[in-house]
Amino acid sequence: MAHFRAVAVLVCVMALPVTLGGCVGALVAGGLAAAGGAGYAANQERGVGGAVDDFSIKDDVEKALIMADPQLQSGVTTTVYEGRVLLTGRVAAQQVRMAAEQAAGRTPNVRAVYDELEVAAPGGMWDDADDAWITTRVRSELILDPVVRSVNYDIDTANGSVYLIGSARSQDELDRATRIARYVPGVKRVVSYIDLRSGAPVAAGPPPRLGDRPRAAPSAPIEVQKL
Repeated sequence: MAHFRAVAVLVCVMALPVTLGGCVGALVAGGLAAAGGAGYAANQERGVGGAVDDFSIKDDVEKALIMADPQLQSGVTTTVYEGRVLLTGRVAAQQVRMAAEQAAGRTPNVRAVYDELEVAAPGGMWDDADDAWITTRVRSELILDPVVRSVNYDIDTANGSVYLIGSARSQDELDRATRIARYVPGVKRVVSYIDLRSGAPVAAGPPPRLGDRPRAAPSAPIEVQKL
């Protein structure tokens, strides 16, 4: 968590001449998302028990990845929501990618594996910083939006691609969340693994905040995966 805050602060300091407001929102978002805790989990649709179960599954998957191939420890990011496992990052070869997917799939209590790994050379420090900035910015925009229940969305960014996994209470909420991510500068595409669940939908609200997003239509496509 300290590392996360350090990255957020560093990026914000570098970006101060461009957008102070965005940095404040990003830091608030990062602090809330990184803080975790029972209060944060209790507000999620999956509840405290679901969050604890997912944390345990994530730990088991990461151990399984290391057992399958030690180089997966640094190249793969694991995100888990209600037993659904999202793998992102870069690996050196196709066989390594297949080993990662198989190891995750064999882990107890894993309901599904979404393999979004790229076969490519490892990214540099600045690539990682760019991705961290995008994730933080998307998180802050979702938190600040009155219609999206942001606690139900986990976000990961790899090489400019934003991956959303979690749950939404309506199609309108899901569409709004993906549009918000699409407009964040630097985003190349948005991939949604959001599950629609029953429940009272969030009340309709104003259009998504434009903030300092570019006025032109974004070029980042939205891919909604069938679950």
